[in-house]
Amino acid sequence: MVSPSSLNRPASELQNAAFIIAGVFLAAFGLKGFLLSSHFIDGGVTGVSMLLAALFKLPLAALILMINLPFVALGYRQMGRRFAVRSALGIGGLALVLAVVPFPDVTPDLLLTAIFGGVFIGAGIGLAMRGGAVLDGTEIAALLASRHLMLFKVSDIILILNLIIFGGAVFVLGTEPALYSMLTYFAAARVMEFVLNGIEQYTGVTIVSEHSEAIRLAITEGLGRGVTLYQGKAGFGKRGDHLLARDIIFTVVTRLELPQLRAEVQRLDPQAFIVQYGIDDAQGGIIKKRPLH
Repeated sequence: MVSPSSLNRPASELQNAAFIIAGVFLAAFGLKGFLLSSHFIDGGVTGVSMLLAALFKLPLAALILMINLPFVALGYRQMGRRFAVRSALGIGGLALVLAVVPFPDVTPDLLLTAIFGGVFIGAGIGLAMRGGAVLDGTEIAALLASRHLMLFKVSDIILILNLIIFGGAVFVLGTEPALYSMLTYFAAARVMEFVLNGIEQYTGVTIVSEHSEAIRLAITEGLGRGVTLYQGKAGFGKRGDHLLARDIIFTVVTRLELPQLRAEVQRLDPQAFIVQYGIDDAQGGIIKKRPLH
């Protein structure tokens, strides 16, 4: 994901605007070209707007604008003025495109509609987020709620909200459209993640080994990656009383480089202790930039 500092540079504003505009049109195409004719919905605030439009025969564009913008206003203090302005313009642009731009109904096939509707919506939301905006206020609402509900993470709250939305869709749209709508949501979520993180998503790796120097050289010279060494102690025995000094290695690699790194560590030390975890973003050091950065 693009860092906040780079998003706010004047030189990057044109690129941000291009991402947001492309995201608006892709999301609108996913909605009008696929979902609306089959009475499917997406998750989040957009899904709520689509449910209300189906239930009360109200214009979808107006509902998306009216329901989303209050969340942007609530997030103004937390996210900053630039984010709020970009998001307001993105949501307003989405409402405008839905209202005035005609899109063809691509296919009557329900499965293709659910999958590819989600693909275009996810790509659109992801590109808008790359431009520093959101097209759906759900993330803002979940972030604000998580500050008061300490037991739940943002992702937990988003999941709960969407379960409620799709549960409501069963009663408003019927069981089959609700199930297809869930498929749309899953497709959108996966595509959005791909647009944000790319195929080369970063992974942090911590390695504890007796052969730390050989592993360090394999990473720096073989993979061309930087490493950080810090002193630690390995404990063993029932009470962990036997402490041995160790150089602990930390490095950041892409998902594509991870199998090679693990194979090299296993070759040098089959007993090495390896911990890996996903990283949303990283910059500086010897890190290969992802496309669209």
